[in-house]
Amino acid sequence: MELSKYNKESLAKLPNQPGIYKFFNRENTLIYVGKAKDIKKRVSSYFSKSLLDRKTVRMVSEIAAAEYAIVNSEFDAFLLENNLIKTNLPKYNIRLKDDKTFPYLCVADERFPRIYSTRRVIPKAGQYFGPYASVKAMKSVLGLIRGLYTIRTCSLNLSQENIDKGKFKVCLEYHIGNCKGPCENLQGEEEYNRDISQAVHILKGNLGLVRNYFKDQMQQAAEEMAYERAQLMKDKLQLLEKFQAKSLVVNQKLTDVDVFTVVSDNKTAYVNYLKIIHGTITVTDTVEIKKKLNEADEDILAMIIIDQRGKYKSTSAEIFANVPVDLPLDNVIVTLPKIGDKKKLIDLSLKNIMFYKKEKLSESRVNQKQPNKVLEILMEDLQLKHLPNHIECFDNSNIQGTNPVASMVCFKNGKPSKKDYRKYHIKTVVGPDDFASMYEINHRRYKRLVEEKAPLPDLIVIDGGKGQLNAACDALKDLNLYGKIPVIGIAKRLEEIYYPEDPYPLHIDKKSPSLSLLQKIRDEAHRFAITFHRNLRSKNSLLSELEGIKGVGEKTVDKLLSSFRSVKRIREATHAELTEVIGKDKAGVVRDYFNKES
Repeated sequence: MELSKYNKESLAKLPNQPGIYKFFNRENTLIYVGKAKDIKKRVSSYFSKSLLDRKTVRMVSEIAAAEYAIVNSEFDAFLLENNLIKTNLPKYNIRLKDDKTFPYLCVADERFPRIYSTRRVIPKAGQYFGPYASVKAMKSVLGLIRGLYTIRTCSLNLSQENIDKGKFKVCLEYHIGNCKGPCENLQGEEEYNRDISQAVHILKGNLGLVRNYFKDQMQQAAEEMAYERAQLMKDKLQLLEKFQAKSLVVNQKLTDVDVFTVVSDNKTAYVNYLKIIHGTITVTDTVEIKKKLNEADEDILAMIIIDQRGKYKSTSAEIFANVPVDLPLDNVIVTLPKIGDKKKLIDLSLKNIMFYKKEKLSESRVNQKQPNKVLEILMEDLQLKHLPNHIECFDNSNIQGTNPVASMVCFKNGKPSKKDYRKYHIKTVVGPDDFASMYEINHRRYKRLVEEKAPLPDLIVIDGGKGQLNAACDALKDLNLYGKIPVIGIAKRLEEIYYPEDPYPLHIDKKSPSLSLLQKIRDEAHRFAITFHRNLRSKNSLLSELEGIKGVGEKTVDKLLSSFRSVKRIREATHAELTEVIGKDKAGVVRDYFNKES
C-alpha cells in the first residue's frame, strides 16, 4: 500500500496486529524492515512530531511507500524480519553476519564413524555439533576427544566386505597408538561405537556422564587388579578434568542457561553470548553491530538473542541478561542477576565484551593510524614538503655482468603495491656497471610516466650509495624532473641516507619507525631483483644445455620446457613421451644425447 509520510488517512488504515513493515524510497528500493506487536502504532510513531532522533528523521524523509505483512505472533515477526534483512540488506537496518564460515564438528554417518571439522553442513553426512565461534575452542574439543578415544582419522570405506578382502593396511596412527586398526579388523564395531557414543556426550557438553564412566572403569580395573588399565582410566579422567577446569563456571548447578550482555555507544553495539551446559561454557561469541538509527540496547539484544539461539541451536529455558528485554519466546524466562554466581556470569560476559572491544580498537589504530604516523615521521626525518604516500625504490642485480637486471618496487600508504612492481632487463649497458644500469632504469621508468601523464612518486629511493644516487639524478636531470621529485640513496653497510649534492650522509635513529620503513622498502626491492635474476639465470642455463644438442633449435627447446618443466624430467622421459611433444625424429636425437651423456 502507498503511504505518504504526512497522510494520516493512510496511517489509519494500518492494522493493530503483530507483523512486519517495509519502507521504500522513491526508486522503490527497500530501505528499512521492522517488526511490531502493533503495526499501526509502530509505523505511526515514525511520523510523530515528537520524533527527535536525527538519523531516523533522515530515514523518514526518504520514505515514499510502505508495505506490511500480518503474522500470527511476535515471534513469527522476529523470524520474518531477520530473513528479510539478510536477504535484502536494507540501507537503515543492522546487518547480522551469517554463520556460513563458522566451523562444525561432524560425527560421520558411516561404519566406524569419523569425527572431523568442517565448514559445510550436509545433513545426510552425519550429526553436526556447533557452530564454534572460535576455531581454537573447536580444536581443543577435538583434541580432547582424540586424547581420550582411539578414533580413526582416515576416510577409507570400512565396509565388512572391504575389510574381509584385506584391501587396507594399518597406518602410522595405529603404530603410535591413536587408532586400534579397524581397517584390518583389529577392533570390533561394538567397542568402536561405544567410544563414539562417549565422544558425542562430550560434544553435547555432558562431561559429567563421561567422567562417571571413566571413574567406574578405573574402580572396576582396580578391583580386578588390572592396574595398567586402571592407570590408563585415571590418566583419561585427569585429562577430562583438566579440560573441564579451563571452562568451569563457578557453580555447576547452573545448567542449560544462556547468558547475553550488551554494551553500546552512539555508533556501535557489542553483544556477548555464553552458552552454559552442566556448569561448562560450551559457546562464547561476541558480535559487533553498527547502529543505523540509534537503536536501543533492548531492541538490539532482542534481535541478537533470537539470531544466536538459532545459530547455536539453544533450547535453554532461562536467559541471564544485563538489560531488560521483552522476547516473544514461550516458556523462556529472562532474568537480570544482581548477586551471587549468576551475577558472576554476567560480569564474565561483560569482561568478554571489554576485551573484544579493546582488540577492535587496537586493530583499528594499527590498520588506520600507524601507516600515516610512520609516513609523518619519515616526512619529518627526511625534511620533505609532502607526505610520501607513493614511494618507489630501485635496485640492480648481476653476477660478474651476466644477466644484468633491475627491479622497481612501489609502496603506497606505507604498504607494498605489488601490481605496480616492475622488472627491467638492462639493454644499453655492457658489463657490470651499476651506475650506468641505475641511470638506464630511472630514465626508462620516468620517461614512460611523463609520456603517459601518469602520477609521479612522492619519493624515490635508490638502493646504494652516492654513485648510484648520482646516476639516478642524472637521469632525472635529462628528463627535466630533477628537483621536482625528492630522491635519496640508502647505503647498506651503515644504513646511511644520502641526499643529492650533499657530501655528508644523514643518520636516522636506528629505532625510528621511518628507518624501519626505508629498510623494508630497500629489502623488498633487493628481494624482487634477486628473485628475477635467479629465475632468469636458471632459465638461461637450461636453454644453453638443451640448445647444445645438435639438431635441436629454440622452438623445440620451448616445447620441451613447456611440457617437462626441467632438464631432469627431459633426461628421464621415455622415447614415447618425447615423441608426443617433439615428434619421433627429434625425440630420437634428444634420447641419444642423454644416453651418451649418462
